[in-house]
Amino acid sequence: MNLDIRHEQSEDAELIYLTGEIDAYTAPKLRSALTPLAETSTKQIVVDLKNVQYIDSTGLGIFVGILKLTDANESSLMLRGMSDRVRRLFTITGLDEVIQIEQNKEEEAK
Repeated sequence: MNLDIRHEQSEDAELIYLTGEIDAYTAPKLRSALTPLAETSTKQIVVDLKNVQYIDSTGLGIFVGILKLTDANESSLMLRGMSDRVRRLFTITGLDEVIQIEQNKEEEAK
């Protein structure tokens, strides 16, 4: 599987839309897209995972690394649009405690 990355800018955020799978094969592409934003931006980086079906430990590690970079550069990282399966990975690993995750509309209604 491949990973497609679409980048948009708003006034106060860098918006990243991902489609596909994040694994050892596609993680370098994701790192290359996010690292420059995390190193130079004082904006929020918002990563939309609505169209991501799978993330492995390499992918989780990319998000931890980007979180460290955003913290060091006075910006922030937020993930949104996770499927239940992907969300479960972040919960099991405890990453939901350190990375800002926007709740889905269905979760807010509960």
